[in-house]
Amino acid sequence: MSYNIDLAGRVALITGASSGLGTQFALTLAQAGAAVVLAGRRVERLKTLRSEIEAAGGDAHVVGMDVTDIDSIRAAVAHAETEVGAIDILINNSGVSTTERLLDVTPENYDFIFDTNTRGAFFTAQEVAKRMLARAQGSAPGTFTGGRIVNIASAGGLRTMPMIGVYCMSKAAVIHMTKVMAAEWGRFGITTNAICPGYIETELNTHHFNSEAGKKLVNMLPRKRLGQAKDLDALLVTLCAPQSDFINGAVISADDGMTAA
Repeated sequence: MSYNIDLAGRVALITGASSGLGTQFALTLAQAGAAVVLAGRRVERLKTLRSEIEAAGGDAHVVGMDVTDIDSIRAAVAHAETEVGAIDILINNSGVSTTERLLDVTPENYDFIFDTNTRGAFFTAQEVAKRMLARAQGSAPGTFTGGRIVNIASAGGLRTMPMIGVYCMSKAAVIHMTKVMAAEWGRFGITTNAICPGYIETELNTHHFNSEAGKKLVNMLPRKRLGQAKDLDALLVTLCAPQSDFINGAVISADDGMTAA
């Protein structure tokens, strides 16, 4: 006897899908049966990912989106729903950071981080939720009422981390944003939850973790190891599943015990 989560018939929009966790999230949801909309600024990379998903028998679509641009968000969501259908699942994944002490943070770097991590995440969720709410209230067509929003926060939103203070602040805001969205939209069948990954190795940070400073950091972790993007697969699929309707406003650490130490 086995238990299976099937996302067939669902449409999932993944922001920041061109690399790192976003790419893995797209592959995972496509494998679970969802039609995935790959959103981001690097459209050529998204097209390559689309080809990979389609070669494996999945359904993938590409849409250019800059989460720091409200018009871009609106246009991308509208395009996705016109091409693929109503968005049932949003994976709010786009994120950036800088490495510097708080005294060295410039207004430009502060805005760079918050515009993507917090403001971008909020307005992307807002645009998708407007459409989810309209379907739930019967004022817009759709085969599935309600929805799933998964905000990708960070262990840095739960505890301070050296040299990335503004990033931690932005992700702490995402965590509280998740709870507010859950409280306000839950009555319409829309669940909003947050995943807080710890240190996950991706192509963007492999060089750092192979440096002396990176190795020192890994050695300070509870089990002296990095996570892999696939380590989040089961949690992601669970939060997107129809069966997860009772999980709303949850902030779930996936950090190998880092924030528990």
